[in-house]
Amino acid sequence: MENEVAHAATEAVAYNLDSIRLIAMAATIAIGGMLPAFGISKVGAKAMESIGRNPEAASKVQTAMLISAAFIEAIAIYALVVALIIKFV
Repeated sequence: MENEVAHAATEAVAYNLDSIRLIAMAATIAIGGMLPAFGISKVGAKAMESIGRNPEAASKVQTAMLISAAFIEAIAIYALVVALIIKFV
C-alpha cells in the first residue's frame, strides 16, 4: 500500500514538472516571437522615416536596417533554441 502511495506521489510530481516545462516552453516561444517582431517593425518604421527625411542616405540607412533586422531575428532563433532545450532537458 505504501509503495502505491509513493508511486502515485512521484507520478504527480512528474506530471507537474512536465506541465511547468510546457508552460515555460510556450512562454519562451511567445515572448521570443513577439519582442523580435516588435523590434523589427520599430527598426523598419524608423528607417522609412529616416529615408523620407533624407532620401540621399537611403542606401546607408537600408544597409544598417538590414543588419539590425538580422541581429534582431537572431534573438528569435535563440528563443527557439531555448524552448527546445526546455523541452528536451
